[in-house]
Amino acid sequence: MTFSADHPAVAATGAVATPAEPVALLNREQAILAFNRRVLAQAQRPDVPLLERLRYITIVSSNLDEFFEVRVADALEAARAAGSDSPEHAALAEAATQAHALVDEQYAVFNDEVMPALARLGIEVINHAERTPAQRAWVAEFFEREVRPLLTPVGLDPSHPFPLVANKSLNFIARLGGRDAFGRESTIAIVKVPRVLPRVLRMPAEICGPGRQGFVLLSSVIRAHLGDLFPDRTIEAFSQFRVTRDSDLDVDEDDVTNLRQALRSGLTTRHFGQATRLEVVNTCPRELSDFLLEQFELTESALYRVNGPVTLVRLNQLIDQASDVPGQPSLFFSPVEPGWPASLPRERSIFATLRERDVMLHHPFESFDAVVEFLRQAVHDPDVLAIRQTIYRTGAKSVLMDLLLEAVRRGKEVMVVVELKARFDEEANINWAERLEAVGAQVVYGIVGHKTHAKLLLVTRREAEADGRTRLRRYVHLSTGNYNPKTARLYTDVGYLSADEGITAEADAVFQQIASLSRQQQPHHLMTAPFAMHARLVACIRRVANAARAGTSARIVVKCNAVTDEGLIRELIAAGQAGAEIDLIVRGACMLPPGLSGQTDSIRVRSVVGRCLEHSRVLYFRWGTGEADEVLYLSSADWMSRNMFRRIEIAWPVQDEGLRQRVIDECLTPYLHDACDAWAQQSDGRYVRIDTDGPSAQQALLTRYRARHA
Repeated sequence: MTFSADHPAVAATGAVATPAEPVALLNREQAILAFNRRVLAQAQRPDVPLLERLRYITIVSSNLDEFFEVRVADALEAARAAGSDSPEHAALAEAATQAHALVDEQYAVFNDEVMPALARLGIEVINHAERTPAQRAWVAEFFEREVRPLLTPVGLDPSHPFPLVANKSLNFIARLGGRDAFGRESTIAIVKVPRVLPRVLRMPAEICGPGRQGFVLLSSVIRAHLGDLFPDRTIEAFSQFRVTRDSDLDVDEDDVTNLRQALRSGLTTRHFGQATRLEVVNTCPRELSDFLLEQFELTESALYRVNGPVTLVRLNQLIDQASDVPGQPSLFFSPVEPGWPASLPRERSIFATLRERDVMLHHPFESFDAVVEFLRQAVHDPDVLAIRQTIYRTGAKSVLMDLLLEAVRRGKEVMVVVELKARFDEEANINWAERLEAVGAQVVYGIVGHKTHAKLLLVTRREAEADGRTRLRRYVHLSTGNYNPKTARLYTDVGYLSADEGITAEADAVFQQIASLSRQQQPHHLMTAPFAMHARLVACIRRVANAARAGTSARIVVKCNAVTDEGLIRELIAAGQAGAEIDLIVRGACMLPPGLSGQTDSIRVRSVVGRCLEHSRVLYFRWGTGEADEVLYLSSADWMSRNMFRRIEIAWPVQDEGLRQRVIDECLTPYLHDACDAWAQQSDGRYVRIDTDGPSAQQALLTRYRARHA
C-alpha cells in the first residue's frame, strides 16, 4: 500500500525530547462546539448554494439541541456533584460562554447574510408588519381554520399551575392586563403550540407577487393573533420560548426483567426530563424570562436570548417547500446519484461474486441498493438457511426490515440484534422488534450495559461441492455506517462484502456471544469491543512507536468521527514523540492538541466538513517498509471510551491488496490533500480553514464516480 508521494504532511522527523509533564488534553464540550462552528462556516460560504447554506444553519440548531440534551445534561450532573469550585464547574461555565457566542453568531449569519440573500431572489419570510392586506387576510383565515381550534391558553393561578412543557416544544408566555372572567388579576398565561402544526407555511403565489415565494412562520401567525386568545384582556408583554431537557432514557438495565417494556414506558416521560436550556426572543421582558428560569430551575447562564425564531431547526420545512428561481443558479446542491457498484455485476448472483473476491462499497458514491440486493437475494434464495443482522438506526420505514419479515415468512432462521437504546431511535427500534417477534424472528437486545453499535449482516447458505456433498457457507456484510438507505445517501461510509471463512466465522461468533452471553475464543481477524479492541489498537500504536525508535518507517493515519479516549490519545502522543508521523482526520471532537512544541510536533489533526457528513472510520498503521509491515482496518467504532468499553463494536482488516489501496486512495489520501473543505486544528483547540482554492475530497470523489457510472 502506498500514499501519494507528494503527501504534504509527511516530513523527516528527528529525535523528539520527552516532555517533563503530560500533555494537557482539550475539553470535550468545547471541541463539540468548535465542530459546530465549522458547520456554521458552511453557511457563510458564497460557493455553497443559498438554501444549502440555510440548511447548515438548521443543522447547527439540531446539533446544539442534542448537545444540550446529552452533553450539557451530563456536564451539569457532574458539576453539581463536584461543587461550584471544581474544574467540572469551570469547564461547564466556559462551554456555556462559547455556546452563547456560537448562537449569537448563528443568528447573525441567518439575519444578516442568508435571509437577505434569499430575499434578493424573491424568497422571503414575511413578518406581520410587512404583510399586505391580502396576506394578512390569508394568515387570519389560516389561524381561525387550522390553528385556533388546537390552542388552549392556560391562565396561571393556584388551581392552574405552570403546565408541563415538553422538550423542544414551541410555546408562548404572555403578561395580561385587566381582569379575567372571574374578576381576578391573573397576569401570566401560557400557550402551548401543538407539534402537529407545520412550523413554516408557504403562502399562495397569487398573494405574493410574480416571481416571489412568500413564507410565514407559525410563530408569527400566533403572535399576530395572540390577543384573539384572550378576549377583553390586553397583551402587555409576550415572548416565544422553548426549553431543552435531558433526553437520555434513564433505565436501570440491571433492575428490569424486560428492557423493551421498560424503555417503552420511559419514552412517555423522556420529553419532561431536567431542563438544561431556555430560549426566548431577545425582546422578552426580564420579568418573564426570570419567571421562566424559576419554573425550569435554571440559572442565568442557561438563558439564550435569540434574534429571531426560537426554532431555527424547523426552517428545514422552508427548504423542503422552496424551489429554484428561474434564470438564477440553483439554490441546492446538485443531487448525488449513486451508481451501481462496478464490482458487482448485475447479471450475476452476489454470492457467486463473493466466492471469487471481496467487494468494497463506498457510500454515497456507490448505491446502498447493493446492500439491499444482497439481503433480497438471501431472502429469495431457497438455499439460504439463516440470516443474522444487527440494527442500530434503520428508521421508521425500512426496506431491510421488510425483507427480514419476509425471510421469516419464507421459513428462514432469522436472528436480529436490535439496539433498543439507540438514542432518539428507541421508538422505531422497539416497533421493529415487536413486529419481528410477532412473525417468529429471534430478537435479542444486545448486552446489558452495552449498546450494540457493530454493523453486521451474516447469511448462511447450503452449497453443493464438486463431489456431490453439500456444505454450509457464510457471507457477510460489514459496515462503518448504519443500515439506513436514507442516510446512506448523505453520509460517507464504507461497506464490505466477503465470503472469507475466517472473517465470516468470527462474525458468526459475535452473534453467538450476543445471543448466548457465552465466552468466545478471541478473534484473530476482527477487533471487537468491549473485549480487546482498545488493547489491540494500543498494541498497533506501540508497534509503530517502536519502529520509529528503531529509525524505520513509522506512520499512523486515523479517520473517524471523534477522538476523545484518553488512553488512545496518550499512546498517540507517545508514538509521535518517538518519531512516528501521525495524521488524524476527525470530523467532530478531538481532544488531542496537535503541534505543541516538543510534545505533539509530529501529529496533525484536520477536519473535513463538506456537503456529505463524514462518517467512515479507517485505521492505517505502518511499522516498516515491507508488505507485512502495515495493516488497514475499517471499523464501526470511534475513538471514544464509550465505543471501546461500553459498546459492542467491530473493526475488520481489509485483506485484499487492491481493496486496501482503494481505501487509501479514496478514504485517506484525498482528505489529507483537501484544500477546500478541510480545517487544521491548532494546539489550543481552534480550527483554521485550509483554503487555497485546492481540491475538495468529496467533490473529487463525486466527479470520479459520476464519470465511472456514466
